[in-house]
Amino acid sequence: MMKKPIPAEEVRFFSGSSNKALASSIASELGVPLEDTRVSRFSNDNLYIQLGASVRYRRVYIVQSLSQPVNDHLVELLMMLDIARSAAASEVHAIIPYYSFGRSDKKDAPRISITARLVADLLKTAGATHVMSMMFHSPQVHGFFAMPTDPLSSRPVFKKYLEARDLSGSIIVSPDMGQAKSAARFAKSLGLPIAAGNKERVSDAQVRINGLVGNQVRGHKRALIYDDEIATGGSIDELSRLLIGEGVEDILVVCTHGVFTHGGLERLAAIPQISEIVATDTVYLPPEKRHPKLRILSVASVFADAIRHNLSHETIGDLFVFGE
Repeated sequence: MMKKPIPAEEVRFFSGSSNKALASSIASELGVPLEDTRVSRFSNDNLYIQLGASVRYRRVYIVQSLSQPVNDHLVELLMMLDIARSAAASEVHAIIPYYSFGRSDKKDAPRISITARLVADLLKTAGATHVMSMMFHSPQVHGFFAMPTDPLSSRPVFKKYLEARDLSGSIIVSPDMGQAKSAARFAKSLGLPIAAGNKERVSDAQVRINGLVGNQVRGHKRALIYDDEIATGGSIDELSRLLIGEGVEDILVVCTHGVFTHGGLERLAAIPQISEIVATDTVYLPPEKRHPKLRILSVASVFADAIRHNLSHETIGDLFVFGE
C-alpha cells in the first residue's frame, strides 16, 4: 500500500539534544526535513534555545528522549514546547521515545513525588497538545496525561526481527509480574509459552527473583527474556542465573529501552549463555559504548506510521502498546 505523502509545508519537525539520530530517521521516513535547533548556554549555565524555522500556524513535532542527563533533557523539551506554543504553532506534539519518569508511577514510600504524573502536568503547561511515546513502564502512566497520548509498541519491530529464526524449544520469560501482560502478548505473537519471575526489588540496582511463575522452564534450552527497560542489568543478571540453573543453555535478551547505566551492558554481555542483547534506538547509545553482542533495531518506522495516521485522522490501534 502506498503511503500518503506528508503535507511538508504544514509540518515542522525538530529534535532536542538527546536522540538526533532517531529524530532524523523519523523525519526521513516521513519525507520531511529535520529543522535546525540551536542550543547553547549562558555563562550562568541557563539553557538558550532557538527553533531554526517558522512554526506559525503549523503542526510542530519535537523529538526528545528523557535519557541522561535526564533533567537537562526535560528542561530542554519544556522550553522547546513553550517556544512552539508562543510562536503560534497550531499543534505541538511531544514525541518522547523514552519516558524515563514512567518508573515513578506510584506512591510506595512516604513523602515522595509521583514524578510520572508531575512531568505529564509540566508537558501540558509548557504547551504540548499531544504526546507520543513508546512502552511506558506501566499502563497507569498513560492516565497521568491530561492531553491525547499515544503509547506505542515496539513488539512489531522485535517480531519482524525474530520471526525468521527457528524458535522451536524456546520460552519467553518476563523478569517480573508487572511486565507479564506485555510479555504474554509478545509470546502469543510468536506462538511461544511464557513464564515470569517473582521479583522483589531491594534497591535501584539490586533485585531478588524468588522462582518463576507460569510454564515450566526446565526442558527449554533457549529463553527469550523480554523487558521494557534495562538500566544496570540487575534484574536480567539475576533472572539469567536462575534460568541457567534450570538448564537453559542459550539466552536472548530483548528490551525496548537500552539505558545501560553503571556497566549494565558489559555486565550482561559477560554472561556466556547470553548470546545476544537486542534493544531499540529509543535511547541513543554512541558506537564506542556498544558491545558485539548488542543489536539495535530502529523504531523510526513505528513513530512515522503513527504520525502519518494521526495526520490522516486514521486509527493507530495496530500500533497501540496495549493492543493485541
